[in-house]
Amino acid sequence: MSNTPNRPNRGTQRNRQHRRTPLDPARRAAFDVLRAVSERDSYANLALPALLRERGIEGRDAAFATELTYGACRTKGLLDAVIAAAAGRPTDRIDPVLLDLLRLGAYQLLRTRVEPHAAVSTTVEQAGIEFDSARAGFVNGVLRTISRSTEQEWVEQLAPPAATDPVGHAAFLHAHPRWIAQAFTDALGARAGELDALLTSDDERPVVHLAARPTALTAAELAAQSNGTVGRYSPYAVYLPGGDPGQLAAVRDGAAQVQDEGSQLVARALTLAELDGPDNGRWLDLCAGPGGKTALLAAIGAASGARVTAVEPAPRRADLVEENTRGLYVDVRRVDGRESGLEPGFDRVLVDAPCTGLGALRRRPEARWRRQPGDVPGLAKLQRELLASAISLTRPGGVVLYATCSPHLAETVGVVADAVRRHPVTQLDVRELFAPADDLGDGPHVQLWPHRHGTDAMFAAALKVG
Repeated sequence: MSNTPNRPNRGTQRNRQHRRTPLDPARRAAFDVLRAVSERDSYANLALPALLRERGIEGRDAAFATELTYGACRTKGLLDAVIAAAAGRPTDRIDPVLLDLLRLGAYQLLRTRVEPHAAVSTTVEQAGIEFDSARAGFVNGVLRTISRSTEQEWVEQLAPPAATDPVGHAAFLHAHPRWIAQAFTDALGARAGELDALLTSDDERPVVHLAARPTALTAAELAAQSNGTVGRYSPYAVYLPGGDPGQLAAVRDGAAQVQDEGSQLVARALTLAELDGPDNGRWLDLCAGPGGKTALLAAIGAASGARVTAVEPAPRRADLVEENTRGLYVDVRRVDGRESGLEPGFDRVLVDAPCTGLGALRRRPEARWRRQPGDVPGLAKLQRELLASAISLTRPGGVVLYATCSPHLAETVGVVADAVRRHPVTQLDVRELFAPADDLGDGPHVQLWPHRHGTDAMFAAALKVG
């Protein structure tokens, strides 16, 4: 990633007369990633680590860059509302580069312990480098206005009233789009009072979860090797205290993998579901990329001689499935799961369907602002089609497990209810398949939550065909 904008420097002449101080390495890294997210739809959790390695930024500087980048990405909606109020104009009338600089400065003022003078002056200096003194003066005025009030005071001024719009108020307070907060409220149902805790959990940095592949080593052995802690629910889970999991020998050698504990429970549940008739070892992962659940399925099934067919139409993701399942009994098919051409008769089928990903917002800081309500209908249609295909590929007495990393009702219970109406299936109660995890809801499906279980908000439902 380049240190310089891809356009002429509009402040060159003025900067020759007044030499400005550029951003320090940590702030520069954060700014460059914000620009990549805005300009190229980059993913911050992929772009930032690569940039830090490329520039040799380590230690406290790396931690500061991480806080600024992920924090500004997560709180973009709140920051933009405050910036618009302080500037006296909507953010779409502010130059995009200038807006990212303002977000960087505003985040420091509202959410960090950085001295206000340092937050303002560093941002103003960079605005002068990127543009000119007039634009630097604009940034100075906006940030000084922001600095006169605390975040709480800005929330009280700008958020919808809690008394008349509690969901809108919570969404603004926790920097979520209102439609996502409403979707969470709907999915929480009678426990909608947990919305604040759920939204708060999206801003917490998640613990890295590892999965020990049962054919290679145990969770206890992996915990000893990684200085980690054995997980609470999955028999394969280990919580990593810190560091780069890619540096662990077990991960490099394929004996373990990075995988959220909720995803581990989903894959395991399919292997535990009771079938009518014998298990012939024909297992299918209909939406396999990038291959984490496929690998765990294959590793669990190896003891009984099961083989997994993995379907993934996207070339890069299919490559990842092959890489992540090397050495396991997996046959990768590069076809669309809706028209796979596979021979029916599978015993166990996993449909880990493409979804909005609202259950993993804590891992993807910019995702909450990138997704839109209009994404849901198209995804729900795709999910219904994939589940219908899975049912047609499953033998009578076999089981299909449908899962999403989203709690949105249109992507979860709505899709399952449609399948039950249209196809010869019976929905099973899957709660016991997720033991020892508890507090899973009233069934028959399971909804995991980050604020309750420390996992992504995975949904799972099982259908027996016949």
